[in-house]
Amino acid sequence: MNEDIQRINLEDYFQTGEGGTALTYNHKNGKTLAKLFMPGFAAETAIREFGINQVVYESGLPTPKPIRLITDGTRVGAEYELVPNKRSFTRIISQEPDQLVPLSQRFAKLARRIHETPADTQRLPNMNEMVRRGIERFEKLPDRFKQRFFRFLDTVPVQTTCLHGDLHIGNIITDGERDLWIDVGDFAYGVPEWDLCMMYYTSNFMSAERCDQIFHLTPDMLKAHWAAFAPAYYGTDSQEVLGAEIRKLCPYAATKVAFLVSKLHDGKGAPSEALMGMFDRMLPEN
Repeated sequence: MNEDIQRINLEDYFQTGEGGTALTYNHKNGKTLAKLFMPGFAAETAIREFGINQVVYESGLPTPKPIRLITDGTRVGAEYELVPNKRSFTRIISQEPDQLVPLSQRFAKLARRIHETPADTQRLPNMNEMVRRGIERFEKLPDRFKQRFFRFLDTVPVQTTCLHGDLHIGNIITDGERDLWIDVGDFAYGVPEWDLCMMYYTSNFMSAERCDQIFHLTPDMLKAHWAAFAPAYYGTDSQEVLGAEIRKLCPYAATKVAFLVSKLHDGKGAPSEALMGMFDRMLPEN
């Protein structure tokens, strides 16, 4: 095993969370959090994620400090600074609905800071290239859609500013003094539209069940979140300008969704009729 991966005694920790790919544990000293990927995940998965966390932390963007790569002898992961008394913005909004507008506006300023930060292009991936590779390996995506995606990707400019990669209001936490980005393993560089398109899509088109599962919010609350976020991010209340920005985001959203479906199913899944209908509505024909 990689010599940089340090063995821990899991008896020094207690489990605090479970996700689809990993379990989290707090150290009994109250200072660190361990994330261990499920058995079967290659060590490279943890190494890559930890490396990107280091890049984000070193860039000066606020995120919990990455400490070390770890293993319990079977699973591999990493240890990070534990943020006491933290709450996500979405958790606060679900408990204090009157905070929706001010937190959405605050989130917009934090998002702009990411998109104004130059990326370390030697250590972060190019989102344009990642998306193109994902579309290429989407085996069951009809060729007519693949060609439309590729034509659109040919128009996307190269930009070397930071992207969160999974930008949504559930991925920011606060301890009352600091606002910190979490789940930064998909950090990349490219045009901000790659982040904003999923913000728009998840805020406006998700089912009530998914809204509750992921964000602990209702669809109406997420729509209100976007309505507060967009003017603060774009710096205008003009519905004409905001409408133009949303139209600009549509092909990015369709392309990013296709990329994520391909990634989720390792290129093997088939797009549903509803998904292909969305591609038709949002992708340019030529």
